[in-house]
Amino acid sequence: LAVTGCASIGALSADTPAEAKQEAVAVRAKARWDALIKADIVSAYGYLSPATRATVPLDVYKAKHKLGLYRSAKVDKVECQGEACTVHLTVVYDYKQFKGVATSLSERWIITQGQAWFAEQS
Repeated sequence: LAVTGCASIGALSADTPAEAKQEAVAVRAKARWDALIKADIVSAYGYLSPATRATVPLDVYKAKHKLGLYRSAKVDKVECQGEACTVHLTVVYDYKQFKGVATSLSERWIITQGQAWFAEQS
């Protein structure tokens, strides 16, 4: 009797192959940043993990972000172990008289409930 590891196509878990997890997380991380670039805070908020959304109301999340600063975001690399992933990005933004500042940053993403979610850290 053989048991397959994929109960439903597209659902992520700790057992999902690393390449599939990395690709799925990269797509969602880029989509979240695209929402921030467009100043669509409601869409960006939707990428927060269910646990984060339960403790961080939308108005608090909105207050933490200065919209209109970001120009672009590029996912450089995703590393996953089990249900935890680290996304390495390059974000380009404007700050006062400095235009087009590129900075590298890392984000923590988790896989739960069949999906990848941004795990915002305070």
